[in-house]
Amino acid sequence: MVKRTVYFVSESTGITAEALGQSLLSQFAQTVQFRRVYMPFINSIEKADELVAQFNRLEQEEGYRPIVFATMADPDVREILHASNCLYIELFDSFIGPLSRELHAEPSGQHGLSHGMTNGQSYEDRMSIINFAVVNDDGARLDKFDQADVILIGVSRSGKTPTCLYLAIHFEIKAANYPLTEEDFEKDKLPDVLIRNKEKLMALTIDPARLNRIREERRRGSRYASIARCHAEVSQALRMFKRLNLKVLDTTTHSIEEVSSRIAKVIRSEKALKQTISSDEDD
Repeated sequence: MVKRTVYFVSESTGITAEALGQSLLSQFAQTVQFRRVYMPFINSIEKADELVAQFNRLEQEEGYRPIVFATMADPDVREILHASNCLYIELFDSFIGPLSRELHAEPSGQHGLSHGMTNGQSYEDRMSIINFAVVNDDGARLDKFDQADVILIGVSRSGKTPTCLYLAIHFEIKAANYPLTEEDFEKDKLPDVLIRNKEKLMALTIDPARLNRIREERRRGSRYASIARCHAEVSQALRMFKRLNLKVLDTTTHSIEEVSSRIAKVIRSEKALKQTISSDEDD
């Protein structure tokens, strides 16, 4: 299998370059092995020159020029990278031109705008939402769950934590999560705060065999990772979800991005419905 190095380069966080670049690379994953390098905050001529030097060394060492997915608003920085020894794919190029012509306006060329870096309040709000996901991971702060937009529940290692973080980072959704334990199954009851916020609950499930493999990587040979316990927990969880009439998403064959997008769609649809009902009542 051919091996190639790929850079995700941005003047800000690099989230956009990574998301679009990864989607394109997935079409070649069967024949090419990619080594990924992330280079956010390349927002000056000096940093661009240093990166070009990396590209040159890499071509000499590997025999292939690097592939670069970039989102660079600054035309000077973009030109330096574009002229270097790499396959430069500027993701903004596909969209900025048509938008500029349609809007009859020139792009500003300012960096940081795509992720709110120039808007202090917006940036602080975003960081607050991400911090909420971190602080309220694994049921650590049940007293804060009333503030959540969504609460994910499921057995340990079913994908709750990464999904919460993805929802916070990409959709600005305040997400908390609660891991179902043997004690919850024995009582056949959830904590009162979860029942009180039942409309916010979203249940995650996973195939027991897949769960077994994930847990084995964490605690090989343990009772926690045994296939018997994985089967038992998933079955008990599904019965609980059905009894409570919860929305259930299967994470077995779906990526974190897919699961998060589905959750975000549900939340937004419910918010839109509530706003419509509220508006009708006001009228």
